[in-house]
Amino acid sequence: MRLEEYLSELQKIAILDSKTEQELWRQFKLHNNTVARQKLIESYQPLVFKTAMPYRDMDNIMDIIQEGTVGLIEAAETFDLNRGVAFSLYSVHRIRGLMIDYLRREGRVDLPCVSSDFNEQALQLADCAPTVSEQAETHEMIDRLRQAMNRLPQKERTVLESIYLQSEEARTVANELKLSVSHIYRLQKQGIRRIRGMLSKFMRKI
Repeated sequence: MRLEEYLSELQKIAILDSKTEQELWRQFKLHNNTVARQKLIESYQPLVFKTAMPYRDMDNIMDIIQEGTVGLIEAAETFDLNRGVAFSLYSVHRIRGLMIDYLRREGRVDLPCVSSDFNEQALQLADCAPTVSEQAETHEMIDRLRQAMNRLPQKERTVLESIYLQSEEARTVANELKLSVSHIYRLQKQGIRRIRGMLSKFMRKI
């Protein structure tokens, strides 16, 4: 499918009201209703497109969207109704994660940055009209991420901010800090590992 055809199909998707969506989730999760599952996946396809927007100028944009759709499907399969978190917030991380994994496999390491504010826009890609509880969850997650970043050792924080927020290449960061590129990659991995550890308890709560 070409991008033009994909956009045309997106325009046909009807937005579900809260009551209808809840009933579809109930039918899917409690009764394994495949029709309800398909309707839910289709209704959240615009979220995949929004998440792919930073990569819209790439020639493989449809492959990126396809990876995001796989992430959406995986998120729908693992979504737990009893966790009390909005599916939009739950799924966007899986969608974007698969997109980034694909780009890395393709050798596109200079990934575009959505926002200079800890990708706040990416975290707020949920719904066109998010509920109050969804907005609260989003802001809480952003605050937790900021706190985690502030607790990192200075060099790890500098590396993560340079690579992910300022879209600098590892070699450029290495030159600025007068370190080897391999050292930069080690600091990057260590920083990510620390942040995941600090955020893991919060993610289990939601």
